[in-house]
Amino acid sequence: MAKLTISLDADLALEVMMRVGASSPQDAVELIVRDYLATRAGTGNPHRGERFTGPAAPVEEG
Repeated sequence: MAKLTISLDADLALEVMMRVGASSPQDAVELIVRDYLATRAGTGNPHRGERFTGPAAPVEEG
């Protein structure tokens, strides 16, 4: 797996560490990203496919 280096403000890194209970900034960021991806994959974005198919056609009521 490829590795990525990200620079964060120390205060932000400490805040994230405290909120997620991680022992290192790297673990904290990894947990946040994994949670974000799992949430997006689980619930999905209702507008996710619009950029490829365009908006849905209006429903005609009879």
